[in-house]
Amino acid sequence: MHLAQRALRRAASAATVALLAVAVGCAPQPEEKASDKASGATGKTCAQGKLSTQTSGKLTIATDEPAYEPWFKDDKPANGKGFESAVAYAVAKHLGYDKSDVTWQTVPFNKAFAPGEKTFDFDINQVSISAERKKAVDFSSGYYDVRQAVIALKGSKAAKAKSIADLKGVKLGAQVGTTSLNYIDDVVKPTQQPAAYAKNDQAKSALKNGQVDAIVTDLPTAFYITAAEVTDAKIVGQFENQGGTPEQFGLVLDKGSALTSCVTKAVDALRTDGTLAKIEKQWLSDAVDAPVLK
Repeated sequence: MHLAQRALRRAASAATVALLAVAVGCAPQPEEKASDKASGATGKTCAQGKLSTQTSGKLTIATDEPAYEPWFKDDKPANGKGFESAVAYAVAKHLGYDKSDVTWQTVPFNKAFAPGEKTFDFDINQVSISAERKKAVDFSSGYYDVRQAVIALKGSKAAKAKSIADLKGVKLGAQVGTTSLNYIDDVVKPTQQPAAYAKNDQAKSALKNGQVDAIVTDLPTAFYITAAEVTDAKIVGQFENQGGTPEQFGLVLDKGSALTSCVTKAVDALRTDGTLAKIEKQWLSDAVDAPVLK
């Protein structure tokens, strides 16, 4: 009798385990896994206005503060004025997001491409694409081909420079973490340690106050500084691109972002259909000629 009861109990237990296994197998996936799957699929299809963004139905774009001209106008990224603001909205439109769907966020320049999870969908802030930065973040294809330029006060020794060799003995400065500073270190190779500043504003103040003889910025910024901010300064010249490959600004995305391919396709399409050239002509038309320093 006891053996029969034991057999019945074992049979009942086996049936229970089998039922539980079926139940677990048919149970819905955890919400996090399901959303991960959907996120990747959405990113690959680039569905208009339905990408896997930080906020559903919205596109979060970041840049630094202050937002300098000619890249932005009146320190207001959201107004659509200035080269980078116009590019940001053109990319957003191509991705299926209206101007009202775009949210702007303030992120310091160096933090945009530092390691770590991002709170934005993409950042636009004159960030040059480089192999080193690609270790920490993703980049879109380039939206602007840029050259670096030297600015000095009129009448100064630095202002008379005709070649890279003429700059070796002057005190140079640039914003920290920029290719501008890299050009000083790697191309000019000055005899004096260059000054590195957290912001371009600090570099401009140092130039005004005679703390440095010259500063290096990208060419469009150099034209704006000499035309509107430090009017007693001049553009000494521009550097040639190193290695034959043009330096390019790219949109910054989180490492491994599902949006990277979609944003890159948008930038490529805007370059192909002439939109980027049109925006560049509107906002950066002055940045065309400056002596080349060799």
